[in-house]
Amino acid sequence: MKLKVACRLDYESQEKVPLILVLRPQSGSGQRVIEENYSTTPKLPITEYQDVYGNLCQRILSPVGNFSIQTSFKVETQPFIDVNFWAELIPVEQLPDDVLIYLLSSRYCEVEKLSHLATEITTGFNAGYAQVEAIRQWVKNNIIYEYGHTSPSTSAYDISQTKIGVCRDFTHLCLALCRSLSIPARMVVGYLHELKPMDLHAWFEAYVGNRWYTFDATQDIPKGNRVVLAYGRDATDVAFATQFGEVTLLNMYVSVEEIVE
Repeated sequence: MKLKVACRLDYESQEKVPLILVLRPQSGSGQRVIEENYSTTPKLPITEYQDVYGNLCQRILSPVGNFSIQTSFKVETQPFIDVNFWAELIPVEQLPDDVLIYLLSSRYCEVEKLSHLATEITTGFNAGYAQVEAIRQWVKNNIIYEYGHTSPSTSAYDISQTKIGVCRDFTHLCLALCRSLSIPARMVVGYLHELKPMDLHAWFEAYVGNRWYTFDATQDIPKGNRVVLAYGRDATDVAFATQFGEVTLLNMYVSVEEIVE
């Protein structure tokens, strides 16, 4: 399926503030960028670099007053995500070097605090994909999806106790549970076609069977037509905007529509 994605961020700033943005998709596994537009109002200088996770990051210095960032692009996506219950756990000593970082605790994912729960959830399941799917289903069935109950500091362990959160929180809990079983897991942010309500979305990938597989604890069934913006250990690495000063987000508009040809 081909998708047309648009995002507009409206800000207000009382001073000039540096920002790092992650708003550009790249062609790669599961997606091909066909057309892209990226602009600011007023027009601002933009520089770009690739971070350690391979994400495209844009640097800008905000003006004083109101300003906006607009992106739009057309992307060809996969209609389905791969499912393979026979994908096995890869022993740590056999994992690729660049995958090892996704086994470790991170700011929002306290691996050592969740090992008991992970073992309880996955007892009786084959090591690998089946364990990850058991975790995904447990989180989907036991955590309430609702806005307004978490904050930027809420962690995976917090969610395991309060059992309420949004996609970011669901993902953090899944990441920590997988890593506690020595299954590499990374956070993904981007867009999902027909997400309701429409917004930027977070899900995760787990490395089993010598490749990455997609999982989403907020959805009832496996869904494709995803547009990836960034990968990382947790929300720290994949924030769509990181600011170094006082900047207020006034409005965010996101749309994802199928291109009918």
